[in-house]
Amino acid sequence: MNHRTRIRTAPVVLLAALVALAGCAAEPGVPGGTPPARISQATGPGSAPAPKASAAPVRPLGRSLPVRVRVPVAGVDTGPVLGLGLNPDGTVEVPSVEDGDRIGWYEKGVTPGETGPAVLIGHFDTARGPAVLRNVSRVRVGDEVAVTRADGKVAVFRVRELEQVDKDAFPTARVYGDTERPELRLVTCGGELVDGHRPDNIILYADLVATRAA
Repeated sequence: MNHRTRIRTAPVVLLAALVALAGCAAEPGVPGGTPPARISQATGPGSAPAPKASAAPVRPLGRSLPVRVRVPVAGVDTGPVLGLGLNPDGTVEVPSVEDGDRIGWYEKGVTPGETGPAVLIGHFDTARGPAVLRNVSRVRVGDEVAVTRADGKVAVFRVRELEQVDKDAFPTARVYGDTERPELRLVTCGGELVDGHRPDNIILYADLVATRAA
């Protein structure tokens, strides 16, 4: 299963991803869930836009590891969160097939609630069938993603944008590049199966809108 995200370290601590989630797939003959309709709510190239000026700023949190992820509209309530690093070849680790019902956090980035883009990764489906983000097509702009942290706080993010892109055109700077506020990226696969693999990535961009006790 070729399911990897290649990144490298670049100047000014900018992470570069050459391919993201390059193999999220179901084997032939194994149902992999219904692929989401084409998502076209992207705002175009460049860095992700700031939230509307009317949005009240939320104080960034300190560093604390994520332990649970909830996306209520998609039926996601999963934990503990997996820590994902880099493979020897520089590709980003992803949850294993056995962990298809869990979400991973890219641990070389910020934790959810800190200033910057925290990156979460999960499967849409695997060789075993539908996975944790099988209902990603239900998510709309304005929906919430809540991340419980080890410090007992919950970072609540609101989806600002959804983007579906060919994996060969993965928007590296938008996903991994520095931001001036706490943000979240949730990345999975999409598109119709081609030779047993899905050709696209689906990316949810979200902003921190509230914090609360778990």
